[in-house]
Amino acid sequence: MNVNESTVVLAIETSCDETAASVVMGGNDVLSSIVSSQIDIHARFGGVVPEVASRAHMEALIPVVNSAVEEAGILPQRIDAVAATAGPGLIGALLVGVSAAKALSLVWDKPFIGINHLEAHLYAGLLDDPTLQFPLVVLLVSGGHTMIIEMRGHGDYTILGRTIDDAAGEAYDKVARYLTLGYPGGPIIDKIAADGNPTAVDFPRAMMHDGLDVSFSGLKTSVINYVRKNPTMSNTDIAASFQSAVVDVLCAKTIKAAQQVGAKGIVLGGGVSANSALRAQMTERGNAAGFRVALPSRAMCTDNAAMIAAAAWHRLKSDGPMDLSCGAYPNLKLSDVPR
Repeated sequence: MNVNESTVVLAIETSCDETAASVVMGGNDVLSSIVSSQIDIHARFGGVVPEVASRAHMEALIPVVNSAVEEAGILPQRIDAVAATAGPGLIGALLVGVSAAKALSLVWDKPFIGINHLEAHLYAGLLDDPTLQFPLVVLLVSGGHTMIIEMRGHGDYTILGRTIDDAAGEAYDKVARYLTLGYPGGPIIDKIAADGNPTAVDFPRAMMHDGLDVSFSGLKTSVINYVRKNPTMSNTDIAASFQSAVVDVLCAKTIKAAQQVGAKGIVLGGGVSANSALRAQMTERGNAAGFRVALPSRAMCTDNAAMIAAAAWHRLKSDGPMDLSCGAYPNLKLSDVPR
Protein backbone atom coordinates (compact mmCIF):
# COMPACT_ATOMS: atom_id res chain seq x y z
CA MET A 1 0.00 0.00 0.00
CA ASN A 2 1.30 3.44 -0.97
CA VAL A 3 1.02 5.60 2.15
CA ASN A 4 1.33 9.30 1.34
CA GLU A 5 0.02 12.76 2.21
CA SER A 6 -3.44 11.89 0.87
CA THR A 7 -3.83 8.66 2.86
CA VAL A 8 -6.86 8.93 5.16
CA VAL A 9 -7.08 7.01 8.45
CA LEU A 10 -10.19 6.59 10.58
CA ALA A 11 -9.17 5.86 14.18
CA ILE A 12 -11.10 4.73 17.26
CA GLU A 13 -9.99 5.25 20.88
CA THR A 14 -11.68 3.44 23.79
CA SER A 15 -8.84 2.63 26.18
CA CYS A 16 -10.43 4.13 29.30
CA ASP A 17 -13.35 6.53 29.76
CA GLU A 18 -13.32 8.51 26.51
CA THR A 19 -15.13 7.25 23.41
CA ALA A 20 -13.37 8.93 20.50
CA ALA A 21 -13.14 8.76 16.72
CA SER A 22 -11.11 10.85 14.32
CA VAL A 23 -10.33 11.13 10.63
CA VAL A 24 -6.78 12.26 9.83
CA MET A 25 -5.14 12.68 6.43
CA GLY A 26 -1.42 12.45 5.81
CA GLY A 27 -0.58 11.77 9.44
CA ASN A 28 -1.21 15.30 10.72
CA ASP A 29 -4.16 16.92 8.92
CA VAL A 30 -7.03 16.45 11.37
CA LEU A 31 -10.28 16.43 9.39
CA SER A 32 -12.37 15.60 12.45
CA SER A 33 -11.94 14.66 16.09
CA ILE A 34 -14.96 13.66 18.17
CA VAL A 35 -14.73 12.79 21.87
CA SER A 36 -17.57 11.61 24.09
CA SER A 37 -16.49 11.86 27.73
CA GLN A 38 -17.72 9.63 30.54
CA ILE A 39 -16.49 11.90 33.36
CA ASP A 40 -20.00 12.64 34.61
CA ILE A 41 -20.85 8.92 34.63
CA HIS A 42 -17.84 7.95 36.77
CA ALA A 43 -17.66 11.06 38.98
CA ARG A 44 -20.11 9.68 41.52
CA PHE A 45 -17.87 6.65 41.98
CA GLY A 46 -14.73 8.75 42.48
CA GLY A 47 -12.95 6.97 39.61
CA VAL A 48 -13.44 4.90 36.48
CA VAL A 49 -15.51 1.71 36.86
CA PRO A 50 -14.33 -0.69 34.11
CA GLU A 51 -17.66 -2.44 33.50
CA VAL A 52 -19.53 0.86 33.37
CA ALA A 53 -16.93 2.26 30.96
CA SER A 54 -17.28 -0.71 28.59
CA ARG A 55 -21.06 -0.41 28.43
CA ALA A 56 -20.86 3.34 27.85
CA HIS A 57 -18.42 2.77 24.97
CA MET A 58 -20.84 0.33 23.35
CA GLU A 59 -23.62 2.89 23.49
CA ALA A 60 -21.58 5.84 22.27
CA LEU A 61 -19.23 4.35 19.68
CA ILE A 62 -21.41 4.17 16.55
CA PRO A 63 -22.77 7.73 16.94
CA VAL A 64 -19.23 9.02 17.61
CA VAL A 65 -17.80 7.27 14.51
CA ASN A 66 -20.68 8.54 12.37
CA SER A 67 -20.10 12.07 13.63
CA ALA A 68 -16.37 11.86 12.88
CA VAL A 69 -16.96 10.72 9.28
CA GLU A 70 -19.70 13.31 8.78
CA GLU A 71 -17.61 16.16 10.21
CA ALA A 72 -14.66 15.15 8.02
CA GLY A 73 -16.88 15.72 4.99
CA ILE A 74 -15.89 12.50 3.25
CA LEU A 75 -17.58 9.28 2.19
CA PRO A 76 -16.52 5.99 3.81
CA GLN A 77 -15.03 4.95 0.46
CA ARG A 78 -12.43 7.70 0.84
CA ILE A 79 -11.08 6.12 4.06
CA ASP A 80 -7.89 4.17 3.34
CA ALA A 81 -7.34 2.42 6.69
CA VAL A 82 -9.04 1.85 10.05
CA ALA A 83 -7.14 1.97 13.33
CA ALA A 84 -7.93 1.40 16.99
CA THR A 85 -6.16 1.54 20.32
CA ALA A 86 -5.08 -2.03 21.13
CA GLY A 87 -3.54 -1.25 24.53
CA PRO A 88 -2.71 -0.45 27.21
CA GLY A 89 -6.00 0.21 28.95
CA LEU A 90 -9.06 -1.47 30.39
CA ILE A 91 -9.51 -4.80 28.62
CA GLY A 92 -13.29 -4.52 28.23
CA ALA A 93 -13.06 -0.97 26.94
CA LEU A 94 -10.26 -1.84 24.52
CA LEU A 95 -12.22 -4.77 23.08
CA VAL A 96 -15.13 -2.50 22.16
CA GLY A 97 -12.94 -0.26 20.00
CA VAL A 98 -10.80 -3.02 18.51
CA SER A 99 -13.86 -5.10 17.58
CA ALA A 100 -15.59 -2.14 15.95
CA ALA A 101 -12.47 -1.18 13.97
CA LYS A 102 -12.02 -4.74 12.73
CA ALA A 103 -15.67 -4.88 11.68
CA LEU A 104 -15.31 -1.67 9.67
CA SER A 105 -12.07 -2.97 8.18
CA LEU A 106 -13.86 -6.12 6.97
CA VAL A 107 -16.97 -4.34 5.70
CA TRP A 108 -15.02 -1.65 3.87
CA ASP A 109 -12.18 -3.98 2.83
CA LYS A 110 -9.60 -1.57 4.29
CA PRO A 111 -6.36 -2.30 6.21
CA PHE A 112 -6.54 -2.51 10.00
CA ILE A 113 -3.89 -1.16 12.39
CA GLY A 114 -3.79 -1.75 16.14
CA ILE A 115 -2.03 1.09 17.94
CA ASN A 116 -0.15 1.39 21.22
CA HIS A 117 -1.89 4.14 23.21
CA LEU A 118 1.39 5.28 24.76
CA GLU A 119 3.03 5.64 21.36
CA ALA A 120 0.04 7.65 20.16
CA HIS A 121 0.46 10.20 22.98
CA LEU A 122 3.91 10.98 21.58
CA TYR A 123 2.21 12.29 18.44
CA ALA A 124 -0.11 14.77 20.20
CA GLY A 125 2.47 17.57 20.02
CA LEU A 126 3.43 16.68 16.45
CA LEU A 127 -0.20 17.03 15.37
CA ASP A 128 -0.15 20.68 16.38
CA ASP A 129 3.43 21.30 15.19
CA PRO A 130 4.53 18.87 12.43
CA THR A 131 7.73 20.90 11.85
CA LEU A 132 9.35 19.53 15.03
CA GLN A 133 12.68 17.84 14.37
CA PHE A 134 14.11 14.74 16.02
CA PRO A 135 15.53 13.89 18.47
CA LEU A 136 12.87 15.03 20.89
CA VAL A 137 12.31 14.45 24.58
CA VAL A 138 8.66 13.79 25.36
CA LEU A 139 7.20 14.09 28.84
CA LEU A 140 4.27 11.67 28.84
CA VAL A 141 2.32 12.44 31.98
CA SER A 142 -1.17 11.17 32.76
CA GLY A 143 -3.29 9.43 35.35
CA GLY A 144 -1.72 6.09 34.63
CA HIS A 145 1.75 6.93 33.32
CA THR A 146 4.62 9.31 33.92
CA MET A 147 7.58 8.81 31.57
CA ILE A 148 10.40 10.85 30.07
CA ILE A 149 11.03 9.48 26.59
CA GLU A 150 13.69 10.10 23.97
CA MET A 151 12.04 10.05 20.54
CA ARG A 152 14.76 9.66 17.91
CA GLY A 153 12.33 9.08 15.07
CA HIS A 154 9.02 7.45 14.23
CA GLY A 155 8.86 4.17 16.12
CA ASP A 156 12.29 4.74 17.69
CA TYR A 157 11.92 5.42 21.41
CA THR A 158 13.83 4.99 24.64
CA ILE A 159 12.40 5.54 28.12
CA LEU A 160 14.89 7.73 30.00
CA GLY A 161 12.97 8.04 33.24
CA ARG A 162 9.66 7.06 34.80
CA THR A 163 7.76 7.11 38.06
CA ILE A 164 8.76 4.44 40.52
CA ASP A 165 5.35 4.58 42.23
CA ASP A 166 2.39 6.88 41.56
CA ALA A 167 1.85 8.56 38.21
CA ALA A 168 1.55 12.34 38.46
CA GLY A 169 -2.13 12.30 37.51
CA GLU A 170 -2.78 9.56 40.07
CA ALA A 171 -1.19 11.75 42.76
CA TYR A 172 -3.47 14.63 41.73
CA ASP A 173 -6.54 12.39 42.01
CA LYS A 174 -5.51 11.03 45.43
CA VAL A 175 -4.76 14.46 46.87
CA ALA A 176 -8.04 15.85 45.49
CA ARG A 177 -9.93 12.92 46.98
CA TYR A 178 -8.35 13.51 50.39
CA LEU A 179 -9.22 17.20 50.21
CA THR A 180 -12.78 16.21 49.10
CA LEU A 181 -12.45 18.33 45.98
CA GLY A 182 -14.08 15.85 43.60
CA TYR A 183 -13.09 13.84 40.51
CA PRO A 184 -11.08 14.10 38.34
CA GLY A 185 -8.55 15.75 40.61
CA GLY A 186 -6.17 17.29 38.07
CA PRO A 187 -8.40 20.00 36.60
CA ILE A 188 -9.87 20.86 40.01
CA ILE A 189 -6.50 21.29 41.71
CA ASP A 190 -5.18 23.26 38.74
CA LYS A 191 -8.17 25.60 38.95
CA ILE A 192 -8.08 26.34 42.69
CA ALA A 193 -4.26 26.48 42.75
CA ALA A 194 -4.49 29.66 40.68
CA ASP A 195 -5.85 31.41 43.78
CA GLY A 196 -3.35 29.87 46.20
CA ASN A 197 0.21 30.57 47.31
CA PRO A 198 2.60 28.02 45.76
CA THR A 199 5.21 28.74 48.43
CA ALA A 200 2.83 28.39 51.39
CA VAL A 201 4.10 24.88 52.14
CA ASP A 202 7.51 23.56 51.13
CA PHE A 203 6.47 20.07 50.09
CA PRO A 204 9.30 17.62 49.22
CA ARG A 205 10.71 17.21 45.71
CA ALA A 206 11.61 13.52 45.86
CA MET A 207 14.59 12.26 43.85
CA MET A 208 15.19 15.73 42.46
CA HIS A 209 18.90 15.10 42.01
CA ASP A 210 18.83 11.32 41.53
CA GLY A 211 18.79 10.36 37.85
CA LEU A 212 15.72 10.85 35.68
CA ASP A 213 13.16 8.72 37.55
CA VAL A 214 10.47 10.45 39.61
CA SER A 215 8.40 9.60 42.68
CA PHE A 216 5.12 11.14 43.85
CA SER A 217 3.88 8.72 46.51
CA GLY A 218 5.85 10.45 49.26
CA LEU A 219 4.58 13.86 48.16
CA LYS A 220 0.99 12.63 48.40
CA THR A 221 1.68 11.31 51.92
CA SER A 222 3.31 14.62 52.90
CA VAL A 223 0.21 16.51 51.81
CA ILE A 224 -2.04 14.23 53.87
CA ASN A 225 0.18 14.48 56.96
CA TYR A 226 0.44 18.27 56.67
CA VAL A 227 -3.32 18.72 56.36
CA ARG A 228 -3.90 16.51 59.41
CA LYS A 229 -1.54 18.68 61.46
CA ASN A 230 -2.78 21.96 59.97
CA PRO A 231 -6.53 21.55 59.41
CA THR A 232 -7.14 25.28 59.06
CA MET A 233 -4.81 25.67 56.07
CA SER A 234 -6.82 26.63 52.99
CA ASN A 235 -7.25 24.09 50.20
CA THR A 236 -6.12 26.71 47.70
CA ASP A 237 -2.70 27.06 49.33
CA ILE A 238 -2.37 23.28 49.76
CA ALA A 239 -3.28 22.72 46.11
CA ALA A 240 -0.91 25.43 44.88
CA SER A 241 1.99 24.12 46.98
CA PHE A 242 1.35 20.51 45.94
CA GLN A 243 1.14 21.47 42.28
CA SER A 244 4.31 23.54 42.55
CA ALA A 245 6.23 20.49 43.81
CA VAL A 246 4.93 18.23 41.02
CA VAL A 247 5.62 20.75 38.27
CA ASP A 248 9.07 21.61 39.63
CA VAL A 249 10.16 17.97 39.51
CA LEU A 250 8.67 17.29 36.07
CA CYS A 251 10.28 20.39 34.52
CA ALA A 252 13.70 19.81 36.10
CA LYS A 253 13.87 16.15 35.10
CA THR A 254 12.61 16.71 31.56
CA ILE A 255 15.06 19.54 30.85
CA LYS A 256 17.88 17.48 32.35
CA ALA A 257 16.97 14.59 30.03
CA ALA A 258 16.85 16.88 27.00
CA GLN A 259 20.31 18.19 27.85
CA GLN A 260 21.73 14.69 28.27
CA VAL A 261 20.54 13.40 24.87
CA GLY A 262 21.03 16.62 22.91
CA ALA A 263 17.35 16.95 22.04
CA LYS A 264 16.17 19.57 19.57
CA GLY A 265 12.93 20.07 21.41
CA ILE A 266 10.70 19.15 24.34
CA VAL A 267 7.15 17.92 23.83
CA LEU A 268 4.38 17.35 26.35
CA GLY A 269 1.80 14.57 26.08
CA GLY A 270 -0.90 12.95 28.19
CA GLY A 271 -3.77 14.33 30.23
CA VAL A 272 -1.64 16.18 32.79
CA SER A 273 0.01 18.13 29.97
CA ALA A 274 -3.18 20.22 29.97
CA ASN A 275 -2.16 21.56 33.40
CA SER A 276 -1.70 25.32 33.16
CA ALA A 277 1.25 25.53 35.58
CA LEU A 278 3.11 22.70 33.85
CA ARG A 279 2.57 24.26 30.43
CA ALA A 280 3.71 27.69 31.58
CA GLN A 281 6.77 26.57 33.53
CA MET A 282 7.93 24.00 30.97
CA THR A 283 7.75 26.67 28.27
CA GLU A 284 9.58 29.27 30.36
CA ARG A 285 12.25 26.97 31.77
CA GLY A 286 12.67 24.97 28.58
CA ASN A 287 13.13 28.08 26.46
CA ALA A 288 15.57 29.51 28.99
CA ALA A 289 17.61 26.30 28.64
CA GLY A 290 17.67 26.72 24.86
CA PHE A 291 14.96 24.21 23.87
CA ARG A 292 11.97 24.56 21.63
CA VAL A 293 8.95 23.52 23.70
CA ALA A 294 5.87 22.14 21.93
CA LEU A 295 2.58 22.06 23.79
CA PRO A 296 -0.29 20.07 22.30
CA SER A 297 -3.63 21.84 22.29
CA ARG A 298 -5.67 20.94 25.35
CA ALA A 299 -7.98 18.87 23.16
CA MET A 300 -5.00 16.74 22.13
CA CYS A 301 -3.73 16.31 25.72
CA THR A 302 -6.50 14.04 26.93
CA ASP A 303 -7.36 10.72 25.26
CA ASN A 304 -8.44 11.30 21.68
CA ALA A 305 -8.48 9.41 18.39
CA ALA A 306 -6.56 11.98 16.32
CA MET A 307 -3.29 10.91 17.95
CA ILE A 308 -4.24 7.26 17.31
CA ALA A 309 -4.75 8.06 13.62
CA ALA A 310 -1.43 9.93 13.43
CA ALA A 311 0.47 7.00 14.96
CA ALA A 312 -1.42 4.60 12.69
CA TRP A 313 -0.42 6.52 9.56
CA HIS A 314 3.25 6.18 10.47
CA ARG A 315 2.86 2.51 11.46
CA LEU A 316 1.07 1.77 8.20
CA LYS A 317 3.86 3.47 6.28
CA SER A 318 6.66 1.61 8.06
CA ASP A 319 5.10 -1.78 8.85
CA GLY A 320 2.10 -2.12 6.57
CA PRO A 321 -1.35 -3.43 7.59
CA MET A 322 -1.83 -5.71 10.57
CA ASP A 323 -3.54 -9.05 10.64
CA LEU A 324 -7.06 -9.13 12.06
CA SER A 325 -5.83 -11.59 14.68
CA CYS A 326 -4.43 -8.56 16.55
CA GLY A 327 -6.13 -8.47 19.94
CA ALA A 328 -6.46 -6.13 22.90
CA TYR A 329 -3.53 -5.92 25.32
CA PRO A 330 -4.29 -4.18 28.63
CA ASN A 331 -0.67 -4.22 29.86
CA LEU A 332 1.07 -3.15 26.65
CA LYS A 333 4.41 -1.35 27.16
CA LEU A 334 5.71 1.51 25.05
CA SER A 335 8.23 -0.76 23.35
CA ASP A 336 5.50 -3.24 22.32
CA VAL A 337 3.85 -3.12 18.90
CA PRO A 338 0.40 -4.78 18.85
CA ARG A 339 0.31 -7.91 16.68
